[in-house]
Amino acid sequence: MRYLFEDCVFDTDRRELRRGVDAVPVAPQVFDMLAYLIRNRERVVSKDDLIAAISDGRIVSDAAMTTRLNVVRGAIGDSGEEQRLIKTLPRKGIRFVGTVREEGESASPAAAGASAEAPGTGLTLPDKPSLAVLAFANLSSDPEQEYLADGIVEDIITELSRFSELFVIARTSSFQYKGKAADVRQVGRELGVRYVLEGSIRRRGDRLRISAQLIDAMTGGHRWAEHFDRTLEDVFAVQDEVVRSIVAILTAHVRKAETERARVKPPNSWQAYDCYLKAVDTLGSFDASVRVDDLYETRGLLQRSLAIDPSYARSCAVLAGTHIAVWANRLDSDYLSPAALDQAHRFAQTAVELDPNLAEAHASLGVALLFRREFDLSIAEFERAVVLNPNYVNWPFGLALVFAGDSRRAIDVIKDYVRLDPLHAPLASGILGFAHYMLKQYAQALPMLRDCVSRSPEIRSGHVWLAATYAQMGQFEEARAEVSEVMRLDPNYTIGGVARPTAAFKNAEDDKHYFDGLRKAGLPE
Repeated sequence: MRYLFEDCVFDTDRRELRRGVDAVPVAPQVFDMLAYLIRNRERVVSKDDLIAAISDGRIVSDAAMTTRLNVVRGAIGDSGEEQRLIKTLPRKGIRFVGTVREEGESASPAAAGASAEAPGTGLTLPDKPSLAVLAFANLSSDPEQEYLADGIVEDIITELSRFSELFVIARTSSFQYKGKAADVRQVGRELGVRYVLEGSIRRRGDRLRISAQLIDAMTGGHRWAEHFDRTLEDVFAVQDEVVRSIVAILTAHVRKAETERARVKPPNSWQAYDCYLKAVDTLGSFDASVRVDDLYETRGLLQRSLAIDPSYARSCAVLAGTHIAVWANRLDSDYLSPAALDQAHRFAQTAVELDPNLAEAHASLGVALLFRREFDLSIAEFERAVVLNPNYVNWPFGLALVFAGDSRRAIDVIKDYVRLDPLHAPLASGILGFAHYMLKQYAQALPMLRDCVSRSPEIRSGHVWLAATYAQMGQFEEARAEVSEVMRLDPNYTIGGVARPTAAFKNAEDDKHYFDGLRKAGLPE
């Protein structure tokens, strides 16, 4: 359905918002809020109605809901002061009051014909074969095998990403369709790619059946399909067969040397790889919950993996990340502990030594070096990761550039990442907004930081950056509201105790500018 109001076209089929001729990037939660308000425009919608409709059962604070509503208003050219389109009725709720004209379903891509632009997104198709690999369906009778299916697919994505002749969408975007009956043509439109790989995995004992099919997202036509029956020990060979088949179809110009590339060094034992996959799956739970128990379980699985195969670099790289997590978050006694940071650096360095061709190892080392304030070495490691895997998305690279005093390059890097990861994590918007803040481009920083905190209200740094931005713009009431959110998330937060140890600026003028904003916002010393 298409809804037309003022200069906006809001297309719920293509999940697209346009103002005039320009596509407006809208986060999924913000899009869903706008859709709900428009569909229910004949009545006043209560806050509880909105939360029930768009929050998937998660608790959403008043400040987070207000921030998200402000992002919706900004996307359609409205504001809290004008309330031309979305009106807040005190103690009653919210109502969409703009005049809306409805149109039927969007024209099909087949009718429109193929073009150099992915229909309905404003994302231009890359000038090389572009691909999204969806999560494979787990057809095993045991739902516990979900981690295995996800891990194998993630490895296929990683291997395809190494080819500079291909444009491969990041896992975080392609896996957002997991468990949904999404049409591949819709996926192609939303991610801006020409091809989609989908499939299934079935495990029975030590036997695997992996089925895969490559589909042209512009036409819906099948380009290739195959199934593989193997033992668990042969899973790496299956991954290579899938990758080689896709590469042969999508490009005739892949260099021979790259075809015969050194893949991520497989472990000496299937059991080591199995522990690694379980660890990565559990780490995903930690990212969503920030529960220290999930982190400890992840660490235990990685230690078990390395006990089986001490040379497995990928387990070392992820283990380094667990020590960064406890250093950066108030989870246990390792919070801001130099020993935890040293552990992270040691594991990351070991991962690089075990496999110098592993992009994740170099990126992990880049993070550790960043917080050790070794800026030039940190950036060099991130750059090496990109060389090894041109499609690799690693948001801390942007943060490293900001702290090193190169916010303009940080913006370019993050925008490139956003194209590889169109349904990107909220932190990407946060770092992009932070980069604009450091350039004193506060008006440009504001919508990005609002997007970050509306999509993930639990990201403390997003509220900190937003508070500083509001303060620099003279909007002190809004700044104080964000400070309240920071203190709710971390009652012990202070500038000296938390902000200074975690904000590592290379240049004194950047340091002064950042902390000036925090003090103006009213964050405690």
